[in-house]
Amino acid sequence: GNKELEPLKHAKVATAALVSRRKAELCVQGTTSLLSHCLAKGENVALVLRDIGVLLIEGRKVQMRFYYDFLQTLSGKEDLEKVVFKVPQLLDMVVSRVVPVASLTFSGRVIIFPTFEMEFVPKPLPRALLKALRHVP
Repeated sequence: GNKELEPLKHAKVATAALVSRRKAELCVQGTTSLLSHCLAKGENVALVLRDIGVLLIEGRKVQMRFYYDFLQTLSGKEDLEKVVFKVPQLLDMVVSRVVPVASLTFSGRVIIFPTFEMEFVPKPLPRALLKALRHVP
């Protein structure tokens, strides 16, 4: 539409992160460049937004998973419980802070930003295979 982009205020970022403005600018540019490169190569990416949740990008699928305490802060505990009771599908948008991020993906493989680490969680074996393995002497 007719929305104007507002430039990132590197000075505010630098102040919040307790670093120089130049360092903040270089970190933001480096992160966006690496993120763009990963997406161009078709890598699965998870952007961890501290205190908010995780933005997962897998191929053409993008989904946001929110930390429960973040949603609770926005709506209040009682209101959040009422909404989840009425719309249980919302639980699919909630994630625990302790869950491995790669376990949220279909592939079990993801590059996590802003730490730039690769995380891999092996997917569990299908139940039929597990049953078959139990009967092997």
